Amino acid sequence: MVLLAGSALLAAGLLSAGGGALLLWHSGQQEQQLTNRWTSAVDAASPQTTGTGPVTPNVGGTQTEVAATHRSVISAPREGVPGAVFAIDVPKLHYFAAVQQGVSLSVLFVGPGHYPSTPMPGSEGNVGVAAHNTYWIAFGQLKTGDTVRLETLHNKYTYRVTGTRIVGPNDRTILAPSPGYHLTLTTCWPLWAGALATQRLAISAVQIST
Repeated sequence: MVLLAGSALLAAGLLSAGGGALLLWHSGQQEQQLTNRWTSAVDAASPQTTGTGPVTPNVGGTQTEVAATHRSVISAPREGVPGAVFAIDVPKLHYFAAVQQGVSLSVLFVGPGHYPSTPMPGSEGNVGVAAHNTYWIAFGQLKTGDTVRLETLHNKYTYRVTGTRIVGPNDRTILAPSPGYHLTLTTCWPLWAGALATQRLAISAVQIST
C-alpha cells in the first residue's frame, strides 16, 4: 500500500537528513508512553459480561462456536484511551503495543495503526492492523499456529495465524471483508529493507476465542 511505502520513505529521509536517529528514538518513546497509558486504562477498567457467570474461552472453536461465544459477551467496540483504540499482543515475540486509529504517515511513524475501513475487534469481519517494518521487524518469525491477541478495554480476542504471503503495495484484497472473525497484519517487505521495501508482508489469522 502506498501509505506504508511512504512511511518507510519518510523514516529513511529523516535518517539521511541527520538527527533522524533521535527522531526515531523519540517516536519509540511516544509509542511506549501510549502503551503505558493503555495498560493503566485496562487495569482501571472492570470486565463487563452478560449472562449469569463468567464466559469460558472457546479455544479451538469453529466459526459457529465463536459466534455463539460473542453473543454471550458484550463484544461491541468500546472507546479506548486518547490516541489508542486497542492493543496488540504477540506472545511468541514478547511484543505488546497500543494501536492507534488510522494508517497515516504520522500514525505509523509512532507505531501500529488500525485500518479504519475494517471492523474493530469484537465485530464480525476482517480486522486490519498495519505497522512500519521498523517496529515489526521480528514479525517475519510468525508461523501458522502462532497466537496473536487483540485487547480492548474490556475484552481480549485470541487469533491463530493461518498463513502469510507477500503481496504488492497496492493489493487491497487482503483486507476484503469475509464471513467470520479474522485478522490481517500488514507491514513493508522485506522487513530489513526500510525505504527499499517494495512489497508487503500480510499475516492472516482467525479468531479462536474471546
